[in-house]
Amino acid sequence: MQHSRFESPEASIEYMKRVAVGRSGFSNWLQVEPIRVWRGESELLLDLRPEMTQHHGFAHGAIVGLMADNACAWAGASVLGDVVTGGYTINFLRPAKGKRLRAISHVIKSGKRQAIARADVYAEGDGDASVHVATAQATIIPTGIPGET
Repeated sequence: MQHSRFESPEASIEYMKRVAVGRSGFSNWLQVEPIRVWRGESELLLDLRPEMTQHHGFAHGAIVGLMADNACAWAGASVLGDVVTGGYTINFLRPAKGKRLRAISHVIKSGKRQAIARADVYAEGDGDASVHVATAQATIIPTGIPGET
């Protein structure tokens, strides 16, 4: 189990809502909701709106990518502090159809200079089984900027 830079799961969620979502124009506009950010793991949720879809009505790949990217970065941030994504690869497995997207990530390995995280993105509907729509792996880099608590 990874350590956490936050003192509690509740403190991590409050921080992510205030900083990672509140100060990010894109994540704030999308209304990304952190569910869990603790000890190298993260889970986030996004309710899909029509303006987030592509011409077939599926969630646009950029939105699916954002969910994977944020999930990896937030899992990394729970261990490393303030971070940016150094790079990621994503594989789209099937169309993201549904009412919301859920991304779940965990840090595979972390050190002082980087963390490697994996994320899985699922499309969900009301009462339907979730569908695995994408998987990603990211390199997460600490900024060296002290985080606020």
